Amino acid sequence: MKKQHLPQKTCVVCQRPLTWRKKWEKNWETVKYCSKRCQKNK
Repeated sequence: MKKQHLPQKTCVVCQRPLTWRKKWEKNWETVKYCSKRCQKNK
């Protein structure tokens, strides 16, 4: 799959786009934040 065809979401806190990553493969549906920093600043 090419990078342009990967699923995307928006971070709940900073509104930056999140692109699918291999490490998020099993829990992509629950990913809401782009970083630990955003997760702390909910």
